[in-house]
Amino acid sequence: MSKYSLYIDGDLISSDRYFDVINPATEEIVAQAPYASSAQVDAAIQAAHKAFPSWTKDESSRSVALKLAAEAIRKRSEDIAKLITLEQGRPIHFAIGEVAGAAATLEHYANFDLPPLLPLRSDSEKFVAIERRALGVVAAITPWNVPIILLILKVAPALKAGNTVVIKPSEFTPLSTLLLGEVLNGIFPAGVLNIISGDGEVGAQLSQHHLVKKITFTGSVATGKKLYAGAASDVKRLTLELGGNDAAIVLDDADPKAIAEKIFWGAFWNSGQICFAIKRVYVHERIFPQLLEALIERAKAARVGNGFEKDVELGPITNAIQFEKVKYFVADALKHGAKIHTGGAALAGPGYFYPPTIVTGVGEGVALVDEEQFGPVLPIIPFSDEKDAIRQANASPFGLGASVWTADAQRGLAVVRQLDVGLAWVNQHGDIHPGAPKGGFKWSGLGYEGGLRGYEEFSELQVVNAALN
Repeated sequence: MSKYSLYIDGDLISSDRYFDVINPATEEIVAQAPYASSAQVDAAIQAAHKAFPSWTKDESSRSVALKLAAEAIRKRSEDIAKLITLEQGRPIHFAIGEVAGAAATLEHYANFDLPPLLPLRSDSEKFVAIERRALGVVAAITPWNVPIILLILKVAPALKAGNTVVIKPSEFTPLSTLLLGEVLNGIFPAGVLNIISGDGEVGAQLSQHHLVKKITFTGSVATGKKLYAGAASDVKRLTLELGGNDAAIVLDDADPKAIAEKIFWGAFWNSGQICFAIKRVYVHERIFPQLLEALIERAKAARVGNGFEKDVELGPITNAIQFEKVKYFVADALKHGAKIHTGGAALAGPGYFYPPTIVTGVGEGVALVDEEQFGPVLPIIPFSDEKDAIRQANASPFGLGASVWTADAQRGLAVVRQLDVGLAWVNQHGDIHPGAPKGGFKWSGLGYEGGLRGYEEFSELQVVNAALN
């Protein structure tokens, strides 16, 4: 049984404890990941703290290192992608795309130039300017659904801004992140980038350490709230990308056949395990039967299976806990009178396979509609009044993303601007512009990732005010 290593202070090191990582397609052990001890967590943070003063001084060296990191990841892209499929379940061609996106993100931030902050006053008597200062040690805590790209979206801007980083991946998908310790070894000075693994106790120690100045986290609302509360005593800076319950509103002038494929992938990509996946669809009653029929036909044709098999479109649910949650949501919907049109039951094992499931007959007050199912189950809900559809879409503590579908893009823009979400799309869902910040309203997040706004999350502003005479 292969065992992976922690990456601390420029060295690959072992641990006294290991835990199994399960392949969700076979329920077999892929390999063992190290459980970082309390001393090792502290060592990683201390190493990052020690490396910070020299790393933060030389921006040109930071850009070079990020470019070299992108090259190193491309050279090992096949190895990284295979691990993603083994531990997370996604089809291999999608995993390859994730790794390519990670390399491109590193290059993007290597070449990222902040607009200059011009002095507020500069004359013979006085100099007043606003300057950016890196924060120090950043804790990056990452999720299991898209383990590498969501990691790099945190690490690349943090490093470019002059911070040092300690990474803690999900215990369900740590292997691809731990492999980065080997892939990137020697590219960054010792201590600049550190990778530890373990469960929530490891994450708690990392996030509560007094030398950690910033936490950047993607994951559940429940964990995000704990991090938010835990950071208060030390007033740590936070970026939280949390859950979503994204609504799609299909207006009466939309073409059901033209949009069904896009809505299907907006909901079911990665077997629905995406924070901003479509999780409920409100359809005008005039076209409800046609769109429902088109979505049923597409869901029945979807190819579900092991991510290494040819032509597979959807892999398994990533872990047993989430698998049971998805089954609960369907069972609860049935108790509330739901009608299941496709799927509706787990596939025969082994593996955590659940087919794309289309559900009608449910609405507000049912868990499948009100909560984040984070799986391949989609409720389709008819409406007759556009204002009521907007109300239903907004009647949620979540506010990550939403989309409006219509033959008139200007009409769609007018509607989507009434939705309380950070990501608003018209006639598409899930497109992320590289220069745009990504964040959520309400329970869906705090702070931003991406774009100038996201980059500035990794620095403080200092006002320098000097009397010259």
